[in-house]
Amino acid sequence: MDGQTVGIIIGVVVLVVVVVVLLALSRKRGERAAEAQRAKARDIREKAEADRIEVQRREAQAARVDAEARLAQAEADQRAADAAELQAEARRRAEHAEGARAKLDDQLGRADRIDPDVPTDGRRADTDTGTGAHRADPDVVVDERRTDTTR
Repeated sequence: MDGQTVGIIIGVVVLVVVVVVLLALSRKRGERAAEAQRAKARDIREKAEADRIEVQRREAQAARVDAEARLAQAEADQRAADAAELQAEARRRAEHAEGARAKLDDQLGRADRIDPDVPTDGRRADTDTGTGAHRADPDVVVDERRTDTTR
């Protein structure tokens, strides 16, 4: 072999060695980059896990508040139904009392028409003063001699 052929062979061998070294370095750099990406992905997953726990806590809190709101609404609905029932009962009692009042007024009117000592035309003289049978509070005694208007 002559010197030129040996030089070409050495040049090719050196070139192959350089390419192999570059490939090895490139592969190592790629492996380091891949490991860095794996580490970054692992960190992201760990943070996501911590966030997942926080999200679950918030969801549980939202569900608890929602349950409290539904309970409060149910209680309010029950109170509204109770109030409507009480109002209906109050109307029934007022109608009954009104009927009883009318019957009482009729009885008193009939008695006044029959009584020769009643100086009116059948209407009681005490109906406008808030005293007598039509007085609102039977336990309150009104002093007729008072001149102030706060009876």
